[in-house]
Amino acid sequence: MKAVHFGAGNIGRGFIGPVLSQSGYEVCFIARNMKKVEELKRRRQYPVVLANEDRDSFLVHNVTALSLGEDHAVAASIAEADIVTTAVGVSALKDISEAIAKGISLRLKKFPQAGPLHVMACENGIGASSLLKKWVGQHLRPSEAELAETRVAFPNTVVDRIVPVQKHRDPLRVMVEPFCEWVIDRSQLIGELPPIQGAKFADSLHPYVERKLFTVNTGHCCAAYYGYLEGYGTIHDAMRDPGIRSKVKGAMLETGRMLVAEHGFDAFKHELYIEQMLERFANPHFNDQILRVARSPLRKLSPEDRLISPARRANEAGLKTEHLVSAIAAALLFDSSKDPEAVQLQALLRQKGVEQVVKDELGFPEEHALHRKIVASYHKHCLKYPHLAHSGFEAMVKNKLPLASNED
Repeated sequence: MKAVHFGAGNIGRGFIGPVLSQSGYEVCFIARNMKKVEELKRRRQYPVVLANEDRDSFLVHNVTALSLGEDHAVAASIAEADIVTTAVGVSALKDISEAIAKGISLRLKKFPQAGPLHVMACENGIGASSLLKKWVGQHLRPSEAELAETRVAFPNTVVDRIVPVQKHRDPLRVMVEPFCEWVIDRSQLIGELPPIQGAKFADSLHPYVERKLFTVNTGHCCAAYYGYLEGYGTIHDAMRDPGIRSKVKGAMLETGRMLVAEHGFDAFKHELYIEQMLERFANPHFNDQILRVARSPLRKLSPEDRLISPARRANEAGLKTEHLVSAIAAALLFDSSKDPEAVQLQALLRQKGVEQVVKDELGFPEEHALHRKIVASYHKHCLKYPHLAHSGFEAMVKNKLPLASNED
């Protein structure tokens, strides 16, 4: 069996590549980094180290690579493949879509009797494979696109493995956490299930998408924003603080009650899942930087993302939201000068004030119950962390506006 994987970064080498190799595929990485391409071609294997106490390691065998610029060779590899995967980032899917389309065109022409091809975008984004399918379709002729509907599938997936930024002398060596999860939408497959070791096939992917987004991603960013307020440098250091760990768990329990109510997850099993995620965040063998996890606060505070959506839906269901409200307020105080969105967010707070930012950016109108609670919690955080408070907060103090109520 043959697999083509776009992206030789940490997720590609540390997660997707090992799983496919261990499932019996010959894996061809497609990458821009010529040093990695040449090393993969020469060695045909690379080391993976688990971030556990014993630093267990293993070799990923039966791999090779091609440069993204080798158009004909890349197309030929896709034409002969059983599966195509990506780990390049959602924003880069458009850039690789033409190469995938050329491979599909060649496959339809050269191997008309070949079995189905499954193309999966293993990205940290909802509906990434569907998005890739749209971009690929723009490079296919109408007759090819019609034929591809019955021969090529783009099942959406949920992938989860923490692979922090790292540097090694060996350009191929990668360290990953022991935990990993790959869930594939069964309803979008053609024919039999592709053999992928450890993968879960779900009839509906949506509950798993939300379970990851509103448990893992929510908890991770909560740890980052609280850790930033307290001056910690890594997620591990922050999670060693009992107060922060309690707040993070509180937020995850609140999203968990919402998920159990909406998707029917087993409440006991989901709480065990939360505990497992907390242990992942506290892994002492990772140097996961808070500034990396906390970056892009405007995106993470958008109405459908990891903090605002579960808070809104929990509130609508009459469930508690106090920990989520506090985490949202903490995110509003993230002011790293190294992050463009943080700079933009703080500028908006200075120009408009927190009340208007909660309305415009977070999507809570002034009459919404969570608007008042978030504003009050924000002011409460400003009192506790005055070194992060800006002129908008100073104006609030000067005018003696209300700070926070006991319920927050």
